[in-house]
Amino acid sequence: MGNGGLKDKGLSNIDSAASLRMTVYASLMAALTAAGAYLAIPIGPVPIVLQNLFIFLSGLLLGPVWGTASVGIYLLAGILGLPVFAGGVGGIARFIGPTGGYLLGFLPAVCIIGVISHVSKTSMVKDLLAMICGSFVIYACGLSWLKILTGMTLGKTLAVGMYPFLPGDALKMAAAVPIAKALRPVINK
Repeated sequence: MGNGGLKDKGLSNIDSAASLRMTVYASLMAALTAAGAYLAIPIGPVPIVLQNLFIFLSGLLLGPVWGTASVGIYLLAGILGLPVFAGGVGGIARFIGPTGGYLLGFLPAVCIIGVISHVSKTSMVKDLLAMICGSFVIYACGLSWLKILTGMTLGKTLAVGMYPFLPGDALKMAAAVPIAKALRPVINK
């Protein structure tokens, strides 16, 4: 085997190690997202949960590809019946219930957060903008589905499915920024 073959083999090992590390991080974020769902405060058809914090962190820390993989693992676990959704429940029926739109909104949201936060040098402003855009996507999907499912007026849908959660989302974003700043050097090494 020539010298080029050794280089290729060495590069392949580096790529494999990086992929394995990112797979572990994506799985960890999926597990943390599931744990965040257990901390649910029922206030109507949509509970207050910490899932969003880990969706935000998945995008900020893992980027669009691995963040989406993380959320995909989380959603797949729930679809398969593992009790990973709010209140410790699972199953595909959750996607046709009042929280189904929010769950589905996690996938494009984490991708958008990852894209915005990884476009160039990271900054607090860019991270906040990414999470605001991601939240917009989650709410757009969640509120649309909630309105269709319940037949509520737009005002009632917003009152039940968004307004009560905005202060908590702001706190989660405020927490995610320093957490991401602290963890990025560890994940990116």
